[in-house]
Amino acid sequence: MEDIQLNGDPFAAIRIDEFRSLIAARFTFVMGLRMLSTTVGWWIYNLTNSPFAIGIVGLSEFIPAISFALYAGHVIDISEKRKMVLRGMALYFIASVTLASLSALNSSAKLNNQFVAICIYGVIFGTGIVRSFTGPVFNVILANIVPKSNLQNATTWNQGSFLSASVAGHATAGFLIAFAGNTITLFLIAFMIALSLFFLFQLKPKPAANERGEKKTWDSVKEGVEFVFRTRELLGAISLDLFAVLFGGAVAMVPVYARDMLKIGAQGFGFLNGASDFGSIIIVVLLTFYPIRKQQGKKLLFAVGGFGSCIIIFGLSKLFWLSFGALMLSGMLDGISVVTRGTIMQLKTPDNMRGRVMSVNSMFINSSNELGQFESGVAAKILGVVPSVVFGGCMTLLVVATTWFTAPSLRKMEY
Repeated sequence: MEDIQLNGDPFAAIRIDEFRSLIAARFTFVMGLRMLSTTVGWWIYNLTNSPFAIGIVGLSEFIPAISFALYAGHVIDISEKRKMVLRGMALYFIASVTLASLSALNSSAKLNNQFVAICIYGVIFGTGIVRSFTGPVFNVILANIVPKSNLQNATTWNQGSFLSASVAGHATAGFLIAFAGNTITLFLIAFMIALSLFFLFQLKPKPAANERGEKKTWDSVKEGVEFVFRTRELLGAISLDLFAVLFGGAVAMVPVYARDMLKIGAQGFGFLNGASDFGSIIIVVLLTFYPIRKQQGKKLLFAVGGFGSCIIIFGLSKLFWLSFGALMLSGMLDGISVVTRGTIMQLKTPDNMRGRVMSVNSMFINSSNELGQFESGVAAKILGVVPSVVFGGCMTLLVVATTWFTAPSLRKMEY
């Protein structure tokens, strides 16, 4: 780890060579994944004409991701991190090539729509397994590269890279689908993941922080879970984000709004799908230069409450500019939440437990995106699309109000 201790420098983390390679790898990888999720969402909806089918995509990734998460955390802590993430990227590359091949066969009418949909679910199920091991590793490696005094700065840059890649991925996929079709888009996604592999090869090996076999697997997993539940601020922040994402997952219904309600087509879909991430980039850039200095817990709660209000506005909107603005503002508020929670996790987690804690976080947060997507699909089927989105926003507000009164330590938290 390079010894750069420039606490007042907003570019402190960027001055570290390995951190730059890590950020470049994460940017290209996340951009590829966002292109993949956008393409699959649009593809599966056009194959089935069913909002519920979009929810099944989320469930297909959620089940394996959450099932393997705790075990993955134990494996991460006892493994060499660089090798693990390289293997994960290679498997993602194979998955994207497989989907591209399916699309090519489907376009030439060699495979029927129902069979292709089932195959898509199967491939996404496989990526869910890979993600349970690969997803947390990026944050673990980050802490191995950056001095603790600069972790807040590094976390903000890391989140900025993630969000920038999300915006670029969503928007790029929308344009590519419109002008080049699903197949070419999926092959370009494979290229993005291969590029991420190239950047990851620039990192040095990251050995385990504790000795292999020091604890039995179950004892190791249990220790990580207990640590999260003992650390009240960490548990509160994770739980708040879990339920906000679970009920406020309006983005899952964006293909329906774009095609059937706002009637803006694939190009408009790309813009709308990237609106929240675009808002998040704006706030993350501001937080890089003007970090939150006090009352972080209270501001976190206000941000999540504002996020829920934006989801309600989006659900009711019949105008593209209002829908885009509501999603962009929701992204800005979500950016505050993500940076605050990420900083808490990095500062409060010991090095020898980062894999397990990040995996618990992955269970709560990352998998909640897919579970939220499934919840949105089920709610849309039962209530209708617009009522389901409004219901989700209202539930997010209820979660914030409940957390305000039941988690005073989070409300009063400062770092």
